[in-house]
Amino acid sequence: MQTHNLGYPRIGSRRELKKAAEQYWAGKITATQLMATGRSIREQNWKLQQEAGIDLVPVGDFSYYDQVLDTSLMVGAIPGRYHALTTDKQLPDIDLLFAMARGYQKDDYDLTAMEMTKWFDTNYHYIVPEFTAGQTFQLNSNKLINEYREAKEAGINAKPVLLGPVSYLLLGKEKETGFEKLDLLKRLLPVYLEVLKKLDDAGAYYIQFDEPCLSLDLTPTEQKAFQKTYQEIHAKFPGLHIILASYFECYGDNLDTALSLPVGTLHLDLVRCPSQLDDILTRKFTTAKTRLSLGVVDGRNIWKNDTLQSLDLIKKATDAIGRERVWIAPSCSLLHVPCDLDLETDLHIKQWLAFAKQKVQEISALRKLAENLAENPADIEIEADTRRTSTLIHNPEVKARTAALTERDARRNNPFPERRNRQRETLRLPQFPTTTIGSFPQTADIRALRAKLKKGELTQTEYDNSIAKETEEAIRWQESIGIDVLVHGEFERNDMVEYFGERLEGFAFTGNGWVQSYGSRCVKPPIIYGDVYRKEPMTVRWSSYAQSLTKRWVKGMLTGPVTILQWSFVRNDQPRSLTCAQIALAIRDEVADLEKAGIRIIQIDEPAIREGLPLRKANWQEYLNWAVRAFRIAASGVADATQIHTHMCYSEFNDIIQAIADMDADVITIECSRSQMELLDAFATFRYPNEIGPGVYDIHSPRVPSKTEMLTLLNKAKDVVPAEQLWVNPDCGLKTRAWPETKAALTAMVEAAEALRNG
Repeated sequence: MQTHNLGYPRIGSRRELKKAAEQYWAGKITATQLMATGRSIREQNWKLQQEAGIDLVPVGDFSYYDQVLDTSLMVGAIPGRYHALTTDKQLPDIDLLFAMARGYQKDDYDLTAMEMTKWFDTNYHYIVPEFTAGQTFQLNSNKLINEYREAKEAGINAKPVLLGPVSYLLLGKEKETGFEKLDLLKRLLPVYLEVLKKLDDAGAYYIQFDEPCLSLDLTPTEQKAFQKTYQEIHAKFPGLHIILASYFECYGDNLDTALSLPVGTLHLDLVRCPSQLDDILTRKFTTAKTRLSLGVVDGRNIWKNDTLQSLDLIKKATDAIGRERVWIAPSCSLLHVPCDLDLETDLHIKQWLAFAKQKVQEISALRKLAENLAENPADIEIEADTRRTSTLIHNPEVKARTAALTERDARRNNPFPERRNRQRETLRLPQFPTTTIGSFPQTADIRALRAKLKKGELTQTEYDNSIAKETEEAIRWQESIGIDVLVHGEFERNDMVEYFGERLEGFAFTGNGWVQSYGSRCVKPPIIYGDVYRKEPMTVRWSSYAQSLTKRWVKGMLTGPVTILQWSFVRNDQPRSLTCAQIALAIRDEVADLEKAGIRIIQIDEPAIREGLPLRKANWQEYLNWAVRAFRIAASGVADATQIHTHMCYSEFNDIIQAIADMDADVITIECSRSQMELLDAFATFRYPNEIGPGVYDIHSPRVPSKTEMLTLLNKAKDVVPAEQLWVNPDCGLKTRAWPETKAALTAMVEAAEALRNG
C-alpha cells in the first residue's frame, strides 16, 4: 500500500511566491532572485511531504503563474502575437510566461493577455490555451524535466505531474473556424512522447497524468481520444508506470473508457463521489492489474478527515483487490487549500480543521491505520461528535426563518419592464451610462492602515478618518472625469467575501489561510462552520457617506449569497443549498437597509454562480434552482424604483443564460474584453431582456487600453445588443491595479462612451 499526493500549494506558507512575483514585475528584484524563491518553495514542499511519509512526491505542480500556461509553453503553443517577443526581443521564458498571462505593453509593444477562466468548479483560474487550424507544437520548455532532476538531486522520490494531452486540448479554445481542437492531438502527442523520453532518460518511473476532463460529459469521439492517447503512450513506454488522475466528480459514463486505458494506477475522487468505488469493484476490476488510488482526504475543503469513513473505503478496496494494489491519496491536488494550520494561533475551531501540511499527515496516518501499524484511536468518533453537537454551529431561530421562506420572498413586486420605467424616472441616467464594478486600488498605504489598526497602532477613529479621506478623493475624482454611477471604492474592505464573513455570524477566519486564485492573486476564504445570520448593518455606513458627498448616484456594493458560499470553505454537515439560503437572508436584510438609507442602485455581485455548476449536466438544474432562488431572495425585498445590479466574470454563459435571465437583475455586468466580446453572443442570441454592461477592458492586466480600442469593443456590443440596454464598464473590480493605470484606463473608457453617444 503506497501513499502519494496529487499536488501541493505553490504560493508558500506565507505567500512568498506572490510577494516575489510582484516585486519582480515592479523591477525591485531580478529574475535570478525570483527563481531562487521558487526553488526554495519547491524544496520546502518536497521535504515536508517526504518527512510526512508520502511515498511519491509530486514534481511539476509548482508554477510561477498557472500550470495550464506552463503546459502551453512546454508544447510551444504560443499565440502568434507573442512571437516577436521570442524572435526580435528574445524574451526569457519567465518574461514570456508573464506576458502571455498579463499582457505586454512596453518597448513599443502592445499585446493583450490570453483569456482566463475558472478551473472546473473551483475558484482557481487558468490561462486558456489558444489554437488555430495550422497549430504546430514542439518541445519549447524543459521546466518539468529540470524540476524532476532538481528533486532527484535533493533525494526526493519524485513523481512528475503533467496535464494530460486530451484535457489540455479540451480546455483550450479554437481561435478560428474550420477545425476541431481534438484534431490537433496527432500533432500534440509527439511532444508529450518527447517529454516522456526525457523523463525516462532522467530516471523517472511513476508519471502522473491529470485528465480532469474525464469528470465531464464527453462525446464518443472524445472518449476515443483518451483511448488512442494512452494506448500510444503505453506502446512507446511500456516500462513507465502511468498514474491517471481525474477528480471533482465521478467518472460516470466515462468509467468504461477509464478502465480500458493501459495505465498502472487509476485515481478516484472518493470525496466528491464515494459511490464510484462500488461501480469499479463490481465491473470485474478485480481481474485487472491496475492499482487504485483512493482519494479519501478532501483536497478542496479544510475539515479534518473522517477517518472511520476513509478506513471503510480502504478496507472495501483492499478486501476486493488486495493491499498491494491500493494507494492512498487526497481527492485532488492540495492547491485549493491553505498551506499550514500550525500557523494559526487564534482560531477557535482549529481542532476541527486540516490544511495541506496536515492533510499529507492524514494520508500517512490512514496507511498506518489500514495496515494495522497503529491502533484505531479511541477518540475518533468522539471528536467527530463534538462538532456535530456543538452549540457553536446550530441556531434554531435561523433554521426557522430559513424554513419559512416562500416563493413570494424570491420575487420582485413587478416584472422588469415596469421596474425599468420607474428606475428611469428616478435615476435619469444618460444613454450608455458609465460605471465601475466596485473596488478601487488597494494601495500599500491602504493595506498599511488596515495592518496598523489590527496591531493597535491606530485607533478606530484614526482609521475611519483615513478611509473617509480616501473615499472622498475617489468620489471627487470620478466626478471630475464624468463617470455616471459612482462607487465608494471599498477602501475599508479586505476582500469581497472575507469582509462580509467578518460581519456575519457562523463564520471563522484564518490569519494565514491563503489560497491561489490566479497568478499572484491570493485569497483567504472564510470558513462557514455554523448557521449564518446578520446582527447589524454591514455596508450602510460607507455607502451612505459616499452618497452624501455627491449629487450623482453611488452604488451600494454587496457580495451575493452564492459567491460567498462558493468562495468560502463550507460546512459539510448540511446541504450547501441550505447554507446558501441562510446567507441570502442576511444579504436581503442588508439590501433593505441600504434602500432605507437612500441608496437607489445596489449591486449584488455573483461572479461565482457558474463555477458552482456540477460538472455533469444532469445535475445542473437542481443547483441552478437553488442558486437562482438564493439570489432572488437577496434581491427581491426592494421597491421597483431601486435598481439591482449583478456582476459575473470569467465564465461561459451560453449554457446557463436562461438561469441568468431568471435571476432578474435589472442590470448585469460581465467580463468580455479578453474574449473580444465573444461572451456577449450568448446574451444577444438569447435576446436577454434586461440591461447589460459588457466589460470593455481587462483589469487583470496592467495594460492600459486606448479609447479607440474600447470604442471598437462597444461598437461590437452595440451591433448585437440594443443600445438602450447597454452600460459601459471595466471587466471587474480594480482592487489589484495601481492608480496611474486605473485613472488612464477609466478616463479613456468615459471618453469612449461619450464618443458612442455622439455617434
